[in-house]
Amino acid sequence: MMKLLPAVLLSPLAVLTCAPSAFGEVQTEVVEYRHGDVVLEGYLAYDDAIVGQQPGVLVVHEWTGIGDYVRNRVEQLAELGYVAFAADIYGKGIRPQNRQEAAAQAQIYRTDRQLWRERTNAGLQVLLDNERVDDNRVAAIGYCFGGGAVLELARSGAPIAGFVSFHGSLDTPDPSDAQNIQGKVLILHGADDPLVPPEQVEAFQSEMRSASVDWQFVEYGGAVHAFSNPETDTDPSDGVAYNEAADRRSWTAMRQFFAEIFE
Repeated sequence: MMKLLPAVLLSPLAVLTCAPSAFGEVQTEVVEYRHGDVVLEGYLAYDDAIVGQQPGVLVVHEWTGIGDYVRNRVEQLAELGYVAFAADIYGKGIRPQNRQEAAAQAQIYRTDRQLWRERTNAGLQVLLDNERVDDNRVAAIGYCFGGGAVLELARSGAPIAGFVSFHGSLDTPDPSDAQNIQGKVLILHGADDPLVPPEQVEAFQSEMRSASVDWQFVEYGGAVHAFSNPETDTDPSDGVAYNEAADRRSWTAMRQFFAEIFE
């Protein structure tokens, strides 16, 4: 099970902390940015020992917003040699504390797909504008709510190399938008996820085929929703549970996907 590393905030705009890396030291920053009049607060990590531009990875949080789990994933990506940035979909200071609050926030964007796309793209622009990033080698990944956000980013026509959804929602109000997808798509899905029923899986796959998207769909037996998040318990009876094997296998699949799209 991975170790979660809490961030220490030292200033309202940016903070530098260090963690061991295979290359040098991972630097992290809390980045304040805007979408229109809304102030957002993302999280950036990179290895300061790497010279020259690196591939960039946008990370979109689950329905509870940016927290320890997403920050840890961003740092893990930096340790692999990527510049990683967690987009803030909800806004600075909006961090749901329970299921009811999380569901209410997520619903705002699920019912307004254009806003969801724009807010995700605002985070992508921060990443693309970073001088360390090779903007020809950029991907987006997301978890649960964030997986759905990444797919909406893809359907909007975002010009990046790849999109990865970890146990994310797959539905869309307009399947024809898949014709806008420019990068490759990787779906990492719990085969027993009750929150994404078989009908949604079938509709998504039909959507990808109809648009001739370069897509892959990997299912993990015995895994349910949120299988990659060790902050959940391990009892799958309520449909949400951590699964160590699926977590490890999906992370490996993502790395293989990156090796292909960033070659």
